[in-house]
Amino acid sequence: MSDDIKNAVEGIATAFEEFKATNDARLTDIEKKGSSDPLVEEKLKNIEADLDRFEDINQKLTLAQQESKQVQEKLNDFEALLKRPEAGLETQAIDTKAAMFDKWLRKGKEQMDADEIKALTVSDDTSAGFLAPPEYVRELIKTLTEVSPMRQIARVRATSQKAIQIPSRTATFAAQWVAETGTRAETSGYTTNLEEIPTHEMYALVDISEQMLEDSVFNMETEMQAEFSDQFAKAEGQAMVAGDAIGKPEGVITNTSVGQTNSGASAALTGDGLISLVHAIKSPYAPNATFIFNRTTLSAIRKLKDTAGQYVFQAGMMLTAGVPNSILGYPYVEMPDMPDVAANSLSVAFGDFSRGYMVVDRVALSVLRDPFTQATAGNVRYVARRRVGGQVILPEAIRIQKTAS
Repeated sequence: MSDDIKNAVEGIATAFEEFKATNDARLTDIEKKGSSDPLVEEKLKNIEADLDRFEDINQKLTLAQQESKQVQEKLNDFEALLKRPEAGLETQAIDTKAAMFDKWLRKGKEQMDADEIKALTVSDDTSAGFLAPPEYVRELIKTLTEVSPMRQIARVRATSQKAIQIPSRTATFAAQWVAETGTRAETSGYTTNLEEIPTHEMYALVDISEQMLEDSVFNMETEMQAEFSDQFAKAEGQAMVAGDAIGKPEGVITNTSVGQTNSGASAALTGDGLISLVHAIKSPYAPNATFIFNRTTLSAIRKLKDTAGQYVFQAGMMLTAGVPNSILGYPYVEMPDMPDVAANSLSVAFGDFSRGYMVVDRVALSVLRDPFTQATAGNVRYVARRRVGGQVILPEAIRIQKTAS
């Protein structure tokens, strides 16, 4: 293990222990004096900043574990497909394109080989010198795009149709006891329904001057590819968290069939409220369950204790044993589009999202290079589009924490 990794492991363990001690001192001051020492508050903020530095590593590990589960599920599905006599290649081809889009989204162009890049779109590498003198810094400064990675914890399926339909059981019968010679009546009540998930389209349209394409030190087509991927992923994440299902995917927190558990306080989360949330889903969903919330909510959860005085946040051994940080023993994934903690907000969700939510890919990424429409204006038009659907398919697998008493 390198010195950097050792330092990181020791750093997060030390930081969280110091965080607990400092927060305990803050709580003691509040209990005795009605307010906390400003110096203690400042120290707590500094410690939280140290913990946040390690959070990126923790999220990468958590999402990598979720991705590993998805890959294994896809391999199992693929094996089952190959065993069928009528197995074809059309679905496999779609899955391959979706996988390439996901790889582009997560790792960038540098981690893809030439054939994969060409499969998505063909780039035109051109350059000129007058915009790139020797002292010019060939680096594009960009603000970060925050993305809610719902597809990395949900079930993902590709289709070649405009929608998919999945039969679901909506009710069932109850088994009855009977005597040895007793009369047996029909046990009725078994019903099914057809769940349909449509795919929705999003687009982006960008005009770039021909001179810019010819003269820029950057490969503008490659830059647009990366930007299309980022912005599509952002819009997709927003919709899958809080979308209204009108021309876009349905959000987890907007589905009215997903149950809610009150936090126990009118405008705050509580440790006991999170415990109630965890135990509100059925036991079979618990082994693969995950918390989702935004970064601001994580800061609030780190300070929470249960009635026994134990912190609900637990620092993991993420670098030594591959165990990420957890809340009440369950992993969590940051979703920037989840609401902040406030009165009546739905700031935390918990459940088995791989069973409760489905993402449907129709067109992963399609980019049209149009040199004709804007030719008289000296521009080349790029039209990117993506077709994707998503909605809750098993509401009982997910539960939402509502900030309310």
